[in-house]
Amino acid sequence: MEHQLINGIEAALGWKGVDELGKGFVRGSMDDPALVSRILTPNRLLDIAMRRSLSRPQFRCFQKGDEVHPAVYYTDTVSPRGQSISMVNMRSLGRLLGEGATLILDQANVFDPTMEVACRALQWWSHERVQVNAYLTTNDASGFPLHWDDHDVLIIQLAGEKEWEVRGTSRTAPMYRDSDPNNTPSEEIVWAGVMKTGDVMHIPRGHWHQATRNGHGSGNSLHVTFGITQRTGASWMAWLADWSREHEVFRHDLDRVHGTGTKALAAAAAQLIGERSPADFLAAYEQATTLPRHVPFLDVLGPLDTVVCTAHFPPQIQENGESVDVVASGKKLTLTGKAVPALRLLLSGKPVPVEQAAAVVGAEVAEVAEILVKEEICATLTPELSSGYTGLVTNAVS
Repeated sequence: MEHQLINGIEAALGWKGVDELGKGFVRGSMDDPALVSRILTPNRLLDIAMRRSLSRPQFRCFQKGDEVHPAVYYTDTVSPRGQSISMVNMRSLGRLLGEGATLILDQANVFDPTMEVACRALQWWSHERVQVNAYLTTNDASGFPLHWDDHDVLIIQLAGEKEWEVRGTSRTAPMYRDSDPNNTPSEEIVWAGVMKTGDVMHIPRGHWHQATRNGHGSGNSLHVTFGITQRTGASWMAWLADWSREHEVFRHDLDRVHGTGTKALAAAAAQLIGERSPADFLAAYEQATTLPRHVPFLDVLGPLDTVVCTAHFPPQIQENGESVDVVASGKKLTLTGKAVPALRLLLSGKPVPVEQAAAVVGAEVAEVAEILVKEEICATLTPELSSGYTGLVTNAVS
């Protein structure tokens, strides 16, 4: 999927592809102000908070280094029939922000179409699951203390300024579930400075870091953090453990007294490792993802005008002579071979106006589009979802 955000990140960081992800700390700057403002703005973040029934820990507020109790800025809205919905009290939230505070919205991609499209593009690029968190800080509020993340992050400063300190790792490739708690920060300062609007930074897993607006006076900072959790050798081993249950030798109780069967277990384990490689695991991982959320297509609401592929990862198109298989999210569809041109267009990750596409690849594209939408590999492009692509992804036949 060609996406302006990915192009902007690669250009800013001097990357030529996804191979640079996780390799080392790097920072740079985007040269397109329109792209930066298109991703997210402070007012759009506050609008999300106002219109959604958000709850802790997905939406949090911090002030003077401590988390503000939700009761301070949440109100139960009661309908005329007595139904209670917890909503953010924007007046109280505004007071906190006026005094100086930090708002955090985790998984902004669940609530905002632009964030959804951006995460999907990064998933197709990295072949890993991606989520984005948004951080709005006002005046001279502080941020989180020095910490490290168990995943690689791409940070984009979208508005204002924030001061950062990034340190090296104190444990090589630390993990969320690990044999060492990794609680002692590194003394090595890799970079310290101010992130300004349009700046981009990549912090690999395990690097200690902190950010603050202390001493910066009035103003604000908005940045988003795309978290990308890459598969590890431990992930592969856990996957193998699941496969081991298929073999009887692994289902038997371990002999605590005599230790019999140890050689058979070791031999079966070695065979399992030989049969299922890390590459097999990575391919299976993509197929294990569930189908994404989307607005269902109902012909009673109107015709299927424009569709877009919403699979978490690029679907596989496997040509078999007179037939073709589409594999995505654990599904396998078999279509006639003449559908290949339509499939390549519809599964490009770009919006596809069906009528325009028919002039390019043939009238069968309409039928193929209906099949892919019915099987939930593609979705109808609603106005809201379309807004997530506008200015970031061109349609597939333009």
